[in-house]
Amino acid sequence: MSVLTRRAVAEFVGTAFLVMAVVGSGVMASRLSPNDVGLELLQNSVATGAALVALILALQPVSASFNPVVTLVERALGILDTPTALALIAAQFVGGLAGTVLANLMFGLDAVTLSTHERAGGGLWLGEVIATIGLLLVIFGTIRSGRPERVAFAVGGYITAAYWFTSSTSFANPAVTVARTITDTFAGIAPASVPAFILAQLLGGAVGFYLIRALYPRVPALPSSLSAPAPDRKVLS
Repeated sequence: MSVLTRRAVAEFVGTAFLVMAVVGSGVMASRLSPNDVGLELLQNSVATGAALVALILALQPVSASFNPVVTLVERALGILDTPTALALIAAQFVGGLAGTVLANLMFGLDAVTLSTHERAGGGLWLGEVIATIGLLLVIFGTIRSGRPERVAFAVGGYITAAYWFTSSTSFANPAVTVARTITDTFAGIAPASVPAFILAQLLGGAVGFYLIRALYPRVPALPSSLSAPAPDRKVLS
């Protein structure tokens, strides 16, 4: 199996499990705490953050961004070439959809049901911009500090917190956003709400990219990244 294929498979699997964590914990939370939305959000955020830590730790030696915005920023920084970035982004979107289908089936729901949960408004869109900027700063700031092994904990902690301090509950990921359209559950988002969310995420990605370049102007290159392992890092064959 080629290196690119391994990376694409890792992104597919990682994104699928991430979305299963988001959707599955949302369903479980709504069943366990049907009358307490705050508790539901707490359960959903903790499960998602914990899953992110585990998934990044497990898959970072191969590829572990699970997020098209992160991959696009890696491309803009010259870490990835265009064919690699496109392959990883495609794997993330397909993996996210697969994760939603599997989460729905695990809980006895239809494999695909379009969400009716409308999420729109200037405050929510601003929340997505902020959430995405923060995510990129956490990821690339941690990597550029020379401690890429801490990215998993930094990202997991940030996403758990961002569920609570952003108005949108921090989707911050186009692949996850699209995947959440096919579940009419706690974590769902109506298809009509998706374009504005993704636009906000891309805007956040652009701002985050320029902030990274501004904050770390003298660091010539990233020693490693989430979807481009360091050259001396061995990959299982």
